Amino acid sequence: MSLEAREDLDPIETTEWLDSLESVLDREGENRAQYLMSRLADRLRRDGHQVPFSVTTPHRNSIPVHREARMPGDLFMERRIRSLIRYNAIAQVIRNNRAHKGLGGHISSFMSSATLYDVGFNHFFRAPEGDFEGDLLYIQGHVAPGIYARSFLEGRLSETQMDSFRQEVDGNGLSSYPHPWLMPDYWQFPTVSMGLGPIQAIYQAHVMKYLNSRELKSMYDRKVWCFMGDGECDEPESLGAISLAGRENLDNLIFVINCNLQRLDGPVRGNGRIMDELEGVFRGADWNVLKVTWGRFWDPLFEQDKKGILQKRMDEAVDGDYQNYKANGGAYTREHFFGKYPETADLVKDMSDDDIWRLNRGGHDPYKVYAAYHEAVNNSNGRPTVILAHTVKGYGMGMGDGEAANEAHQVKTMEYEAMKTFRDRFGIPLTDEQLEEVPYYKPADDSPEMKYMHLMRERLNGYLPQRRTEYETLEIPPLDDKIFASQLKGSNGREVSTTMAFVRVLNGLVKHKTLGERVVPIIPDEARTFGMEGMFRQLGIYTAAGQKYEPVDKGQIMYYREDQKGQVLEEGITEAGAMSAWIAAATSYANHNLPLMPFYVYYSMFGFQRIGDLAWAAGDLQARGFLVGGTAGRTTLNGEGLQHQDGHSHILASTIPNCRTYDPTYAHEVAVIVQDGMKRMFEQHEPIFYYLAVMNENYEQPVLETVPADDIIKGMYLLKEGAKDGKARVQLMGSGTILREVEAAAVMLKDDYGVDADIWSVTSFNELRREALEFERQSFLKPEETPAKPHITKCLEGRDGPAIAATDYMKLFADQVRAWVPTDYHVLGTDGFGRSDTREKLRHFFEVDRNFVTVQALKALADRGEIDRKVVSEAIKTYGIDPNKPNPLNV
Repeated sequence: MSLEAREDLDPIETTEWLDSLESVLDREGENRAQYLMSRLADRLRRDGHQVPFSVTTPHRNSIPVHREARMPGDLFMERRIRSLIRYNAIAQVIRNNRAHKGLGGHISSFMSSATLYDVGFNHFFRAPEGDFEGDLLYIQGHVAPGIYARSFLEGRLSETQMDSFRQEVDGNGLSSYPHPWLMPDYWQFPTVSMGLGPIQAIYQAHVMKYLNSRELKSMYDRKVWCFMGDGECDEPESLGAISLAGRENLDNLIFVINCNLQRLDGPVRGNGRIMDELEGVFRGADWNVLKVTWGRFWDPLFEQDKKGILQKRMDEAVDGDYQNYKANGGAYTREHFFGKYPETADLVKDMSDDDIWRLNRGGHDPYKVYAAYHEAVNNSNGRPTVILAHTVKGYGMGMGDGEAANEAHQVKTMEYEAMKTFRDRFGIPLTDEQLEEVPYYKPADDSPEMKYMHLMRERLNGYLPQRRTEYETLEIPPLDDKIFASQLKGSNGREVSTTMAFVRVLNGLVKHKTLGERVVPIIPDEARTFGMEGMFRQLGIYTAAGQKYEPVDKGQIMYYREDQKGQVLEEGITEAGAMSAWIAAATSYANHNLPLMPFYVYYSMFGFQRIGDLAWAAGDLQARGFLVGGTAGRTTLNGEGLQHQDGHSHILASTIPNCRTYDPTYAHEVAVIVQDGMKRMFEQHEPIFYYLAVMNENYEQPVLETVPADDIIKGMYLLKEGAKDGKARVQLMGSGTILREVEAAAVMLKDDYGVDADIWSVTSFNELRREALEFERQSFLKPEETPAKPHITKCLEGRDGPAIAATDYMKLFADQVRAWVPTDYHVLGTDGFGRSDTREKLRHFFEVDRNFVTVQALKALADRGEIDRKVVSEAIKTYGIDPNKPNPLNV
């Protein structure tokens, strides 16, 4: 629209419309006014006219002064406490870096957000009490010193602990960032890997609604508070799931974004306004957006701004300008901000430069922050809320010492003169001499400050953060229970995949009379791929809205049924979202005092490779549950190609210390592993989680006279012992579907070359290595004790012949146990990018089929001098192997 078109051609008519609108607002309220405006907009659209629209609002507070909720409590006392917390947070970082140069730490992030946390801790963040499990806080990772400083004043942390910040090895230190693994009864969530806190918070709120709807746990009015930075919003995970929150009406979710306008190296949006950008994004996703832009010192200026020139000037300035205004002081701001227009210059003509510099931003004004929090908690209108708080990075550290400076994020100390300025500004009762030592300051326990602080937390049920470590023990069915026993008996001539074996176990679990309701099946969007569509009708797919339509497949037995009480979480095509839902369910024991058993089933290639950072966070959180990588292996998923075929998920999973990983071939192995995992996690309370690979290849499942459950869990067992009448012998090892190629190779070796073979099913090379490393470590630390032998060594020790291992994964996967194999050891694997083709051709291409296993076994025997090398050459010709075949790693 042109400027001319916006000029008021009939001011009298305009006044009449505005008067009418004011009358409606005064007499009938905001809802009626919005209804009338929407009807007018509809009328415009009917004739094809465009309605004036903007996803952003002027750069000012969303809540006008006359609608602000009044802040209770003693403002002076709260400022006093907040100042002490600020000081002790700085003291902690400085003291620790003086004692141990290079430990690091962050000051400026908390300085900018201290008021945002303080108002929450004093008035809103509720701790658990009775059946009420409390609010959940996703605290921004870099503000950890500020949270420790509050706990120090509360008496929860000692001075010795404060001086052990970032010194965790001896077990008594405070972790650098929020880490539940290192401080399991304190931090609720790990958030410092930026972007992971927001997406986990969204799915936490989502799973809480799920549990409430299924009547498994009442959530009352519990809130999920997620604190984050404006720069963090550039991470895809930060904003990638906000549409879910709007769509699912997650009114239990509150985002607080600290808009200090700076990321690590400079402004977030120097040429624009990040608050505008975020406002548009969140409004478009149907969130309530509350901007806390300006503090109350600006209110008189807005009152005088009758023509809106001050607002115009604010809307013109970009974030790079606002950074300069705060960094360069009042005189600079008078000239460059207010001085642009005579009207704005006149507004501050009676103010000193210091008065101008003290004009505060909304995120540093407890009155404005309280009003926004009160609105978010009490008037959400069934929607999630985001609070955009305008702040200054390094607030309080002084011009030239980090306040609003580009290098603020890296500040880990303050010079003596800057400390004196800080002390004077915030009224810290320390002398110049005392300040040189940067002591902690804590008032006496009976001081007004401490009494007030404890009183405010008592009103909110106690202290935060805190995390539950004890939880209910679940009684897990034994292996001979029908749930598992049905998979131990073979398939009686039928061809069945391990994916189907797993689904049958899962189906049995959801029907269990005590455990069934605790099972949480989670799928991105491929239940039919994994044969899980039967759960649609049986269990229903959870959705907050229920099912408002008749599904197109209603006439089928396994139709798509959505339900408010549905048990299946089908999260759509979002591995990060599904993983975040799994994490929320897998930590329900700590956050909701309700142990759940989540099973997240996905394409293995789209697991650890895509969501590895979330999987690492799951380890930090001590998550309990199963990750199930379907169609696992490089050659099992035929026809799909390079980006779908997985040859490394087990290697990636092995990097997470408390993730137990298995690559079973047969149904009985699947049953044993799932039962053992449930027992260890939910009966024995081990802080571990499981990654289980399953395949979609169908084959007959064998019957074993005795299922060697202990050896399956240890990672390796003798599947079939070869005859003892051959002229030579080999030890063949395999996992996943390639074990069947190994079995076929054993027959070829016997029939064609008279070589006997023992066949070993290796359910977990990772677990074999884990055990061997521990035994080796014990031997090193206790040299006078007889060292224990690793399981793999005991299995192969005393058996004749070389060992050959073949898997559907990179050679490194099987090669990692080489040090503990008591014979010469040869490995086949699927290094390289995947290909689209048949399984047979893929296995030949990657050199892991029965032919290559046979040739490798013969080559190993020839190297020992047990057979002639000509036999190997003849075998290569017989099996059609091209010696000049390209290396799959390089093509």
